[in-house]
Amino acid sequence: QVQLVESGGGLVQAGGSLRLSCTASGRTFSKNFMGWFRQAPGKEREFVAAISGSGYIITYEDSVKGRFTISRDNAKNAVYLQMNSLKPDDTAVYYCVADYRGLVAGRRKYEYWGQGTQVTVSS
Repeated sequence: QVQLVESGGGLVQAGGSLRLSCTASGRTFSKNFMGWFRQAPGKEREFVAAISGSGYIITYEDSVKGRFTISRDNAKNAVYLQMNSLKPDDTAVYYCVADYRGLVAGRRKYEYWGQGTQVTVSS
């Protein structure tokens, strides 16, 4: 049984930083993309960032470029999201994902999802 468990969410003031962690169990993802999505209240779930198994391919959603950094540790079967210069618009539930399956109707599809961790940025 595969599980992705996120941690590190919380409440932070605008301009602050948080670091999200996600640890996978049940199988290894060292050869698979892992990443992060988020969903704000009343909005659709959106892609945030992804990283390939080797770490050489990294992509970001435009609004987080230059502020967020994704990384991974294959020895720990983990992926991280360092979030700096946070804005109130970053408030959302952040989901860890693993095992990219391509585009479906123009959207990135991942096989495995975590339960999510809440990030709240106050103004």
